[in-house]
Amino acid sequence: MKIVGIAACTSGIAHTYMAKKSLVQAGEALGHVIHIETQGTIGTEDELTQKEIEAADVVLIAADIKVGGKERFEGKKMVEIPTHVAIKSPKGIIKKIEEIYGG
Repeated sequence: MKIVGIAACTSGIAHTYMAKKSLVQAGEALGHVIHIETQGTIGTEDELTQKEIEAADVVLIAADIKVGGKERFEGKKMVEIPTHVAIKSPKGIIKKIEEIYGG
């Protein structure tokens, strides 16, 4: 499965990057292609390309704040969770996505 998403927390520092790292490691360990953009205090990093978005099976938003650019995902299957869930149970989230959307 191809998963793209955004990680963002209220301070835009620690939890943003912890959520991204956890999701990427879990996704890759479970055999998926995963790319997570971060939106933090220093702006957007690892911005998703239109090609990555188009190829994605699912969009995963791990955020505690409103993220910018969600309109890019119109028509895509989307899952939204708080960053602490991505940090504490990344494999569980991805396995749940597999159950719901196939994977």
